[in-house]
Amino acid sequence: MSTSDAVRASTTRGDAPLTLTEPPPRSLGFGDTLGLWGNLGVSLLLPVAAVFVVLPGRPLAETLGAVVVGAVIGALLLGIGAAAGAREGVPAMVLLRGLLGRRTSWLPTAFNLVQCIGWATFEIVIIAEAASRVLDAPRWPFVLAAGVLATLMALRPLGVVRILARYAIWAAAAAVVYLLVDVLSQPLPDTMDAGVATSFWTATDIVIALPISWFPLAADYTRHVRSGRAAFAGASIGYGLATMVMFTLGVLALAAYGSGGFDVIDALLAVPLGALAVLILVSVELDEAFANLYSTAVSAQNVVGRLDRRVAVLVVGALATLLALSFDIVAYEPFLFLIGAVFVPLVGVFAVAYALTPRGAWDTSDTARTRPALLLPWAAGFIAYQLTLPTFFGGPGSGWTAWWAARQADLGIDPANGWSASLISLAVAATLTALLVLPGVLRRRRAPR
Repeated sequence: MSTSDAVRASTTRGDAPLTLTEPPPRSLGFGDTLGLWGNLGVSLLLPVAAVFVVLPGRPLAETLGAVVVGAVIGALLLGIGAAAGAREGVPAMVLLRGLLGRRTSWLPTAFNLVQCIGWATFEIVIIAEAASRVLDAPRWPFVLAAGVLATLMALRPLGVVRILARYAIWAAAAAVVYLLVDVLSQPLPDTMDAGVATSFWTATDIVIALPISWFPLAADYTRHVRSGRAAFAGASIGYGLATMVMFTLGVLALAAYGSGGFDVIDALLAVPLGALAVLILVSVELDEAFANLYSTAVSAQNVVGRLDRRVAVLVVGALATLLALSFDIVAYEPFLFLIGAVFVPLVGVFAVAYALTPRGAWDTSDTARTRPALLLPWAAGFIAYQLTLPTFFGGPGSGWTAWWAARQADLGIDPANGWSASLISLAVAATLTALLVLPGVLRRRRAPR
């Protein structure tokens, strides 16, 4: 089959292209994008993480305020990447060629491959753990089922997106509304003891991290959206609202049922018919695993453009399922957050550089020039993040945490500073990027036309 025949076949199927050499169909609108990102935001990981957001001994309203602020900031940053993907029509890692150059973009691609495989594995574990608790059954059959289903979904991504946007989101919304109504009907305390957040901004930081974790994946889907505005609005509104609702559900479930020593999943199961609602959320959770598997394949195409995404999806799906069966993913979780910290300052670098680049001048081709200078603000932002809040590792990785804690002491930074590592990292990266890029922008504007 010739290349033109392959392109026509891909367009006829109406699904994502098989390789990077084929143009993506622009078949998604605002409603599809809103439904996709709303569904991706409805994840059991968010209420499970609510314990890290709760401010112990502080008014419950303050914790909920941190949820709202973090969701708004994170969703707006996610929207920037989503809109750029729609305007340029390329996947997320290819989009970074315009920032760093083709070969230099392989560095964030390598980080993203590790992140996507890790999060796909983590999602499969969460699905299996919740299902096994609800049905009081061994976990391993659910690991296999979740891995197989997520892999099959990733083979036909645009078809899955349409199903999620039109049907799955309503089932998820019904389950969440039911659980929210129940927990709101319970007597809620003014303050909570269960929680580990040390300040308003550290609580906000946890919430910001969830939308930003999708930034390296956003354009993989929004390259199929017909306009940048639809991509920005759909991603930011859909994921932002879902983030607020799911974290709020987790916080309120802990407030209503946490006094019995329950974790969030047990608290939700304590709700009448809660098992049915949780099972619905477990089935919806498959979309997060599918998205990470698909984005792993698409990210690899930034290095090998003719790689067939179907082959890559099958390999990655099998790997994630095997890891979910074999590894203690809880011990791997801090490493996933460390990778996330890598991408937080990259968002700041990208947002400023893209905003200051004239429309049509963002080069994502195979000949995109290398811009090594922009690695500096990215690295500075990562350092600022670790100096504000070192990623915590126990056991063999404790040396990482200890080294950064020692650097905090050298600089007189209080380990309990209560600052937002995400916002400080973003500010450092964005400011340094502006200092590097603005001189060139001003020279272009002063040049005679």
